[in-house]
Amino acid sequence: MDPFLDRIRGRSVNPMASDLSEKEFRHISQIVYGICGINLKDGKEALVRARLMKRLRALNMGSFREYIKFINTDEGREEISLLIDVMTTNKTSFFREADHFFYLRDKILPEMNTQKLRFWTAACSSGEEPFSLSMLLHAAIPNIRSKDILVLATDISMRMLKRARMAIYEEERIRDLPPEFLKKYLVQLRRERPRTYRVADEVTATVRFAWLNLMDAWPMKGPLNVIFCRNVMIYFDRPTQQELIGRFWDLLEPGGYLFVGHSEGLSAIKHRFRYIQPAIYRK
Repeated sequence: MDPFLDRIRGRSVNPMASDLSEKEFRHISQIVYGICGINLKDGKEALVRARLMKRLRALNMGSFREYIKFINTDEGREEISLLIDVMTTNKTSFFREADHFFYLRDKILPEMNTQKLRFWTAACSSGEEPFSLSMLLHAAIPNIRSKDILVLATDISMRMLKRARMAIYEEERIRDLPPEFLKKYLVQLRRERPRTYRVADEVTATVRFAWLNLMDAWPMKGPLNVIFCRNVMIYFDRPTQQELIGRFWDLLEPGGYLFVGHSEGLSAIKHRFRYIQPAIYRK
């Protein structure tokens, strides 16, 4: 190998040394599960390897063995949060699973006559879900500025939260927005392609972003009116799901609503919620 090229390129990952052994996979899985509850089951080896390769390249490391040794040192403590970050899935879109928003608009909001309303999106990713919720609230609630309304949006990924706080999206990311919402609640920043848009101040003013690990103690006291925790629990095992559902129950007001993903029905979990319709439950 040419020493000059080695210096300017940095030390490359040795393909043979970067094979993820079963022992290394188990070690990484245990760390991730212990911190954030994500259950990296058998069959996820290729996914874990692909995502960890990003961190090996960023740290200029030659093997997973070296990486694991590093994160178990005092110097590697900060790397743990980046490990969790690459292991989380951040698929989202504006008004994803739109029937939930329709139900909220048509059935729930008309019943909410109180001055103070609190909503929580428990895994907000890059912000599309809480901003969709805020847009809906602005469109559906007359004189919303006279009310005390807050959408709390939390996520474990600092990288996603940074993007969410920017509230800037390219044209392809907003294709699911209703045309009237696009016109009223987004401001075009860039006219040439790729066009970019920023969420309007009146929408962002209703949303508060914060870092939160769902496995930790929750700082908010409640009661909350509505919780969105959609397409998150599929990454947890049954005991973790069971614990989360109980904590959501405790945080909701009597009559409050829990929205989960359509692939996350609670039929296999013991709970006290009343089933309303697919993926919608009421305390």
